[in-house]
Amino acid sequence: MHPLFASAGDARTTPIWFIHAGNADSVLQGLSAHERAFVKAAGFEPKPGRLLLLPAADGGLGGALFGLERPGEAVIDPFRAGQLSGLLPPGSYRFANAPHDARLAALAFTLGGYQFGRYRKTEARNVRLLVPDGVDGDDLTRIVEGVTLCRDLINTPSNDMGPAELEAAARALAKQHGAAVQVTSGDALAKNFPLVAAVGAGSARPPRLIDLTWGKDDDPKITLVGKGVCFDTGGLDIKNDAGMLNMKKDMGGAATALALAHMIMARGLKVRLRVIIPAVENSISGTSFRPRDIYTSRKGITVEIGNTDAEGRLVLADALALADEDNPALIADFATLTGAARVALGPELPAAFTDDDALAAEFLAAGSAENDPVWRLPLWRPYDQMLESKIADLNNVSSGGQGGAITAALFLRRFVAAKSWLHLDIFAWTATAKPGRPEGAECQTARALYAMLSARYG
Repeated sequence: MHPLFASAGDARTTPIWFIHAGNADSVLQGLSAHERAFVKAAGFEPKPGRLLLLPAADGGLGGALFGLERPGEAVIDPFRAGQLSGLLPPGSYRFANAPHDARLAALAFTLGGYQFGRYRKTEARNVRLLVPDGVDGDDLTRIVEGVTLCRDLINTPSNDMGPAELEAAARALAKQHGAAVQVTSGDALAKNFPLVAAVGAGSARPPRLIDLTWGKDDDPKITLVGKGVCFDTGGLDIKNDAGMLNMKKDMGGAATALALAHMIMARGLKVRLRVIIPAVENSISGTSFRPRDIYTSRKGITVEIGNTDAEGRLVLADALALADEDNPALIADFATLTGAARVALGPELPAAFTDDDALAAEFLAAGSAENDPVWRLPLWRPYDQMLESKIADLNNVSSGGQGGAITAALFLRRFVAAKSWLHLDIFAWTATAKPGRPEGAECQTARALYAMLSARYG
């Protein structure tokens, strides 16, 4: 069980009452007379995110009131309880009444307690929650562990998180779960994954392709592909300073794939899991790939480089071609791929692309249920012509500046024959802290896909 979950044997747990305009009278009637008097004297209003600590008769902490949105309001945050782990004093707590969703509230409580302490000392909060009745604490623990792994990898700066360190993280996860790892680098990478090699050619930190496998060969094959660009300068088409500032998170797709892999393996889903990560650094040097260079991809498609800052789709193209050769039941790729997706949907709503309508409906429903939302965008085939090259099969960027998330997805579609392919264009970052989501790295779409796969193969 996760350390932020209290055990049923804890001597005392302090109650938390969830209160809103619709249930305020009934909640207050359940308190003692002196607690009601204190609430009135404090002028407490049951508004979302408001916390009031209630004194016990002996002067200790008797309980807490925490405000939620009233049922039926246009916007309800199922993760509102994620604020509590940062607001409550040390101790063990329990939910005295039901929040909007006890499972998501407990998950948010734990996710909100995340701290990244690798480079400076963090003060332990020592706030724990008793798992609510009917909630699977072991499964929540698997999810929190996966999200924590993802956040830690993305939050780590690039001087300590290059291709070699990303490989080490994959190997550590594989060792934990008895998985196998194969890594391709050097001449073998240039021969078998030429686009990955080209993107990483400008860096002193050698590129590589990481291939993790787990499970029985006769179980349904599920393949996850994660963009592992450990830092992106933009290459010779260099980014400006603002665009480059947060590019340590450009391996967020790889971190998300590893997070989901942990959830799957820890639960023991009946699948044959494969995780493919092209790990590179897009740097500038005399050996960097150049605009107008042409490379023959693993799939045999020739690609003209229209912009070296569109490197993520290049490394994914070779990785997806490899994934497709295995004929899996599902291929899902995760990538911090386009600013266009953020312009269209903002930072909190990842874009999902697939030709499989049934898969899209299943996945979006899981995302809604898990408070891990996504939004489907179209693979609009008429835009394929925007990727044409006069001297190669394909250009890595489109002509014109519109529909960038769609054209990036269409580029990737050329390298996948499988219908059950899901492309997820994620942001992997929370710029301003929100309940259950501290500022910094964020694990997007993994919980939704885990829920979907658990329903299929659990």
